[in-house]
Order: sequence, then structure tokens, then C-alpha cells
Amino acid sequence: MPLRPNARVLRDMSKRQAVTSHELLRRAFKFVARNTTLPFRVRHQAQLQLNQFPPKSRPTMVKERCIETGRGRGIITEFGLCRYQFRQKALAGEIAGVHKASW
Repeated sequence: MPLRPNARVLRDMSKRQAVTSHELLRRAFKFVARNTTLPFRVRHQAQLQLNQFPPKSRPTMVKERCIETGRGRGIITEFGLCRYQFRQKALAGEIAGVHKASW
């Protein structure tokens, strides 16, 4: 029986999807809103449009989480695992090219 993804992981996945779907428009509105050479009225309208986006679409809302457990701390980004899961998988030989150091 396969494990069902953690609710936190599912929530993080939906946030990532929202960020990617709104990214282009957000960047365009942000560029216009921050451009001081444009008239104030245009910049203000761009800022209002920027404020209309859902909060989930902000890139800062995305948090790295362990893909196995959903833990939000101690994440090794390259592997997407928390430190404990990384250690377990490395010792079991499930991560290619990673082995315990000895010198």
C-alpha cells in the first residue's frame, strides 16, 4: 500500500503551482509598480492589480518541506529530504553517490 502524501506536502505543492501560474503577471505588475519613470497613476494601478493576487501566489509563501515526512526544518534542498530521512536513505544505499564518510 503506497503512502499518501502528508497534508503539509500537498498544501506546499498547491502553493508552488499557484506561484508558477501567476509568476509572469506578478513580475510584470511589479516591474511597472516599481518603475519610477512611469506616471504615478499607472504605477498605482499596477500596485492595486498586484494586491488583487491571491496570497498563495506569493513566492515567499513556498517553504521547503521534506517529501517523505512533510517536516519543514533541516531540509537538504538538493534531495528534498529532512536530515533524518536523508541519513536513513543514505545508510540504506537508496541515494546514488552518497555514502558514509570515513577517514
